[in-house]
Amino acid sequence: MSWLDDDGDDELDEFDESQIRSRPNPKANRPRTKRRPAHADAEIGRVLGVDRGRYSVLLGEGTDDERMITATRARELRRMPIVTGDAARVVGDTTGDDGTLSRIIGIVERTSLLRRSADDTDQVERVIVANADQMLIVVAAADPEPRARLVDRYLVAALDAGIRPLLVVTKTDLADPAEFLRHFAGLDLQVFTSAQDASGGHAGMPIDEIGAALIGHSTVFVGHSGVGKSTLVNALVPSAGRATGHVNEVTGRGRHTSSSTVSLRYVSPGDGRGWVIDTPGVRSFGLGHVNPENILAAFTELAEIAEQCPRGCTHRAGAEDCALNEAAAAGELSEAGLARLESLQRLLATFADKF
Repeated sequence: MSWLDDDGDDELDEFDESQIRSRPNPKANRPRTKRRPAHADAEIGRVLGVDRGRYSVLLGEGTDDERMITATRARELRRMPIVTGDAARVVGDTTGDDGTLSRIIGIVERTSLLRRSADDTDQVERVIVANADQMLIVVAAADPEPRARLVDRYLVAALDAGIRPLLVVTKTDLADPAEFLRHFAGLDLQVFTSAQDASGGHAGMPIDEIGAALIGHSTVFVGHSGVGKSTLVNALVPSAGRATGHVNEVTGRGRHTSSSTVSLRYVSPGDGRGWVIDTPGVRSFGLGHVNPENILAAFTELAEIAEQCPRGCTHRAGAEDCALNEAAAAGELSEAGLARLESLQRLLATFADKF
């Protein structure tokens, strides 16, 4: 049977459903699109902490409209790590009133990113903090014993991230840190240690001096468990309330007390301001994510000597024509310099397959 109009033409074919190629929309909603709203009204805030998928974000920093909000991430950001220190773009209810929830829809380009891996062979990186410009490495003179190799790893990670390192030595009433600090002789590394009072007793940490170094900076605190990092944070930021622990007398290991990374505002007696970023204590710091070519630059005084090395030199122990090995053999390196070279070459050997 043919559908014809009065003239015998098949003009009614235009109503034939078989001629329609697009499927009907049973839900009568708009078709999906990859286009996303521009969110021109988004506000930018500092991520201060993360707790079970909820982000504490500070908006209006330094203004009369400064306020804390709680936000979740947009679905399209589910695979992007959002960490403490990030500058987040947020939309939704940004009043900060009880019960309100905003949404993070983007991250401003980061100026730095501190990372670590589980070990040196692990290519999966753990992002620790974003946009920090200083790293305060906290070690104890004793109980637990200071680990120079761990500090070396912190230095490498800091340099890889473009972050200036600082060093604090706690518990100097238990041991003299002079021998440990000789390991870092020649480095451009500001060091803070406990002071002695007039009677030769322990006078505590130089809180004011450390605080002065924090003004105008975003400083991430790192250190082995049990070295007194949380105690130092509480002294600098009295309202922090970070949990403190002790060292196990049998194992000599510290107990993890800080379980999350959090940003805290530091305010000096003179109203100078900065950010203290406290991180959980660690017993290892993998560098599987680091470019091996950046490791040498963490050893400033050795990097100058290595400029005389031939192109492609690995700088590892036994490498021929290596200016570093030649300087060591000729007695041109100090005792501290030899220790630094040993540490450098051990780290380089870890990445031997990457050269």
